[in-house]
Amino acid sequence: MRFISILLLCLFATVSQAAGIKFAAIPASAEGPALKAVIWTPCAIPAETMEVGPYVLRGRQNCLTVGQKLPLIVISHGHAGSLLNHHDLAEVLADSGFIVAAINHPGDSYSDMSRHADESVFVERPTDIKRLIDYMLGSSPDAHKIDPTKIGFFGFSRGGYTGLVLAGGNPDFLHANVPCPDPALPICKQLRHKIVPKGPLTHDPRIKAYVLADPLDEFPTAESLKNVKAPIQLWASEFGGDGVLPETMHALAASLPNPPDFHVVPDAAHFAFLTPCPPQLTKAAPALCVDAASFDRVTFHHALDEEVLGFFQTHLQ
Repeated sequence: MRFISILLLCLFATVSQAAGIKFAAIPASAEGPALKAVIWTPCAIPAETMEVGPYVLRGRQNCLTVGQKLPLIVISHGHAGSLLNHHDLAEVLADSGFIVAAINHPGDSYSDMSRHADESVFVERPTDIKRLIDYMLGSSPDAHKIDPTKIGFFGFSRGGYTGLVLAGGNPDFLHANVPCPDPALPICKQLRHKIVPKGPLTHDPRIKAYVLADPLDEFPTAESLKNVKAPIQLWASEFGGDGVLPETMHALAASLPNPPDFHVVPDAAHFAFLTPCPPQLTKAAPALCVDAASFDRVTFHHALDEEVLGFFQTHLQ
């Protein structure tokens, strides 16, 4: 009944704002290479459609940001993903008074797969998000509009792993229940020889609330999660996929120091958390876009976006 109520609210509520959309480049620094970013902001001008690659966005490019002391949400995509993989959620959040920023993770995005199978990306991903927050609070055009005490995070798959590290988690790659898809991949060879990612992991206490969707669970024990104290909304697909085993989501929920707001999505596989695909993308990438006949991704995302919005409103607004 709660799912139906949320869906009806989403379908019939009047949206008072539109999402402003900006594209940004975060310069390279000693912490890492240049980052491509997209930023959604509250905007008073009615939305229009914008085609960006295979995606159809709703918003207004470079619209003047409405409001002061706005909460910030940062987004981390999954393995080989894109900064636009969750644009529907970003639009809903911006419509409701949040500033939202997403990046392409260097070496592990659709446009740069150079290190997607190397252990180094597991160290660098949390630093990428820390750099994004630094930019948003520092030199971004909307820095003066953001309340630095109200920062949230959304992450999918490897992005969910990224969030758990930022929240204080310390992964145990050698003992985690994460299958290796191909023994020939560099990361599989590294783990087989007990070579684990090197370098300090970035934790970021500025982030006050997390939403994690089918996170890659490299945290097999409560000990590895003992420092994760921020509120978490955890989403799990019924069938998993792409290295995420369904049983690990229940184990993760049980291992967190504070019980998360835990949702299991019936009939869903891993990629159901990606924004519903337009026809061009469905044709080009059916593995990412086509769900089981019993699952309606569009209907699910109406409910998902409203649940995530409610969680962040509770903890950040």
